[in-house]
Amino acid sequence: MTQRKIPSKRWRGFTLIEVMVALAVVAVALAAGAQATGALTRAAARQSDQWLAQLCAENELMRLRLARQLPGVGDSSSECVQAGQSLLLRLSVSPTVNPSFRRADAVVESQVDGVNVRLLSLSTIVGRY
Repeated sequence: MTQRKIPSKRWRGFTLIEVMVALAVVAVALAAGAQATGALTRAAARQSDQWLAQLCAENELMRLRLARQLPGVGDSSSECVQAGQSLLLRLSVSPTVNPSFRRADAVVESQVDGVNVRLLSLSTIVGRY
């Protein structure tokens, strides 16, 4: 009787190059995910700042309307605190062609690293009552 030779099963693993390529692909994917997460976080913070700036600007423009008198022409600035955040509100009132109306421009800025950054600009027309 002849003895049959049983083929040995040879288990193959990954080579070092295959493992390194897989790690590189995972690293690139994780880096892209981290950048996307950072961008979303910055956008959410910016949206919150703009919402608070809009509250400041709308409050000031509504104050002008509720005064029920034609505002004086000129520029002014004041601090506006919303949700514990201090914002700079610049109000500019200018004449229009019709003397019964004035244009009011409210600009809200935030100070970031010692530099004023414009968050929002809002304009309206205020009339004589």
